Order: sequence, then structure tokens, then C-alpha cells
Amino acid sequence: MKTALLIIDVQQGLCEGEHQAFESQAVIGRINRVSAKARVADAIVIFIQHEGKAGYLEFGTDDWQLAHGLQVEPTDLRLRKTTPDSFHRTELEAVLKRHAVTHLVICGMHTEFCVDTTTRRALALAYPVVLVEDGHTTESNAHLTAAQIIQHHNVTLTNISSFGPRAQTVTSEDLRIDF
Repeated sequence: MKTALLIIDVQQGLCEGEHQAFESQAVIGRINRVSAKARVADAIVIFIQHEGKAGYLEFGTDDWQLAHGLQVEPTDLRLRKTTPDSFHRTELEAVLKRHAVTHLVICGMHTEFCVDTTTRRALALAYPVVLVEDGHTTESNAHLTAAQIIQHHNVTLTNISSFGPRAQTVTSEDLRIDF
């Protein structure tokens, strides 16, 4: 089995300033713990960056850059995307196939958008997923706090059984990548 770690949208515009996600600095620390484990296990580490238009998260802007404090190594891969689905109109699936990846570990931002959509698409493409339960975050909205959104998705995504492969949650501390 070969594993890839997908680190989704951990970018300055989502971690700092007006749109700073809930506990973003603590989540970055946990993602760094997970990426260190992945590298030791010879897993593929892929940073995925969302890009928007008209300024916010526009390619090359400060908001688009990876977040301060995020540990990135020269061997890590980087992909750009323009939708919540990290597979849609990107090279992600081809990269995974080229590296013979069979399992995914997913973390990042925003829980109810890009993390959710990418997890569901990965399951539909027959990839079992480990969702780092304390390694994804979001902003609160008018109806739910960020903590409620995170908890809801940890439960919901692990209860999807229609695709065959399943998602499971594991904390950043308990995650073992030994395959």
C-alpha cells in the first residue's frame, strides 16, 4: 500500500486576517506533525492550493501563498485548483496513479467545502481515506460554530458507505503511517 497526504488550502488568506479559520495556528501545528510522519513513512505529501479570481486567493498573491508556519519540504508536491474538489480539472488523480497511491490521508481547510468535497470524491474514486479529525478547520457561519462544523463532518464523512471504501477519523497524535 502507498499513501499520499493531501494538505488542502492551508493558505495565508484562510489562516490570517479577516478570514482566519478557527484555531488555524494550532491546526497548522498538527498538520506539520502529520506531514513529518508522512515523510518518515515515505508517503507522498501534496499541498493543494485554491485559487480564486478578482483578488482573493488569486494566484501569486500573498493570500494565495501557503500559510506561515507550514512546514514544506523540496520533495513535497504542489497542485493548484479552482473548485472545492481537489480532483476536478487538476492532475491529482494522475499524480496518485503515477505514484501507485492506494490510500489517502486528508487534512486542511475549509472543512465543509474543500475537505468535504475532496474526501467524497476520493471515496468515489475508490481511495480509502483517513481524515485527520483535528487537522481540518473552517470559519463559523450564521448557523454553526466552526467547532460544530468540524465535528459534524468528522461524523458524517465516516458514515458514508455507498462507495465501498470508507473514511475513518484519527487524531494527528494517533495517526500511524506504516505502510
